[in-house]
Amino acid sequence: MTVLLRPVEDADLIAVGALHHRSRAAAYADLLPPETFAARGPEALSAWWVERWKWERETHRMTVAEVGGELAGFTYVGPSETEGAAELYAIHLEPHRVGSGIGRQLMINALGQLAGFGAERAVLWVLADNPVARRFYERGGWTPDGATRVAPVNDHPMRQLRYSHPL
Repeated sequence: MTVLLRPVEDADLIAVGALHHRSRAAAYADLLPPETFAARGPEALSAWWVERWKWERETHRMTVAEVGGELAGFTYVGPSETEGAAELYAIHLEPHRVGSGIGRQLMINALGQLAGFGAERAVLWVLADNPVARRFYERGGWTPDGATRVAPVNDHPMRQLRYSHPL
């Protein structure tokens, strides 16, 4: 399987939003009621990415992964509110691509991009009750740094842990 990693193009953003919706619905299926995903469908996430990218395209980086010309995943990185850090804001895959190695390729690419922000370390936030994501990050060299927060996911307060990775 050949994976192409490339910068996002404006024309990709609708598909990015739809993939983001499928990825969240699969990853959080045991954590959130299914109706919360219906209330925020792929159209809503697509519109959100189109709008967000308008404002952050100069300061953030989005990379998409393609397999056979089809979108397979994406990452989103940028400056962080955490002092001395850059942040991995998103890494999402098509649910049937989880475990294929594409996520690892995206993470390695993202770490290279994060280093370009001139920070000492990278950070990300992960749901405390998502052991699959936590194992993925830990295998990639990320470690919990002790910071926690409660933030809404589809309007449901969810406990999150901050992970760090040296750059």
